[in-house]
Amino acid sequence: MDYKKANRSFLGMVLLHFAVIIALLIGRVTSMGMMMNLFLSEMLLVIPAAAALFLSGERPNRVLCFHGLKLSSVFMVIVFTFLMGPLTTLLNAVSMLFVDNAVVDMGGQILEYPFPVMLFMMAVFGPACEEFAFRGILYRGYLKSGNALKAVLLSSLLFGLIHMNFNQAPYAFALGAAMALLMEATGSLLAPMLMHMIFNAQSVVLMYVYDRFFPWLLEEQAQQVMGPQELLPVICLYLVLALVCTSLAGCVLVWLCRNEGRQEYVCWLWREGKEGGRKGRLISASLIAGVLLCLAYMILLALL
Repeated sequence: MDYKKANRSFLGMVLLHFAVIIALLIGRVTSMGMMMNLFLSEMLLVIPAAAALFLSGERPNRVLCFHGLKLSSVFMVIVFTFLMGPLTTLLNAVSMLFVDNAVVDMGGQILEYPFPVMLFMMAVFGPACEEFAFRGILYRGYLKSGNALKAVLLSSLLFGLIHMNFNQAPYAFALGAAMALLMEATGSLLAPMLMHMIFNAQSVVLMYVYDRFFPWLLEEQAQQVMGPQELLPVICLYLVLALVCTSLAGCVLVWLCRNEGRQEYVCWLWREGKEGGRKGRLISASLIAGVLLCLAYMILLALL
């Protein structure tokens, strides 16, 4: 697996996304059930990623790094996930100064399904597929360039763009970077997968709890249009929380490196990146095409 195959994989994800949209338009399908939507969205990521892995000829476990984690590391991954919460909330609030909250808009459709079904789809199936594609295939492909920092940033950028809206893209980028760093700190894809599952699970659980016990809050949230006056105090509060909690999250990463015996490898990876950073090429025509198509779609969606 190298950067060219990773870039082609991303372009394949984007092209499949557009192919489905065109097929739906031709078939005059104006709406799709949430369950089918979720399943199809994940398959659009998994199929190109799996094809790239197959064509690389490498052993899956060598690329994906499914190594076990110590129980203490599992606990600290959970702590790390919640410490990243304020930063994602901050980025979500900042994006809402310009665009609508995409997750709130889907709330009504999500609540039409039983809680166990939606918990599995959004907090187990979805994260497993997305981590396989982005931290397993794309990030690992970019890492072979010899520059870990570029690999983290580019894979995270593409993870944000593939959400195809300006609301989720910023905090998806931050989460993508956090999960890539978490993977290097532990040496296992299971760590970012667990983080992703916990992050999604808390959103699903809260949505159903509010619907069961505080339905008026969901109604107010759906109807309320938050402007700068309402958002700026929230942004200021979470800016302070994000600075503190993200710093603590960095300390957790250092602890995880030591606990999993990865400190020497991570230091070596950092030195390699600094020494060979200018040589580590990641850009190709397929990457540029994929990014431009995503941006064009997101801009069109924001203007409609």
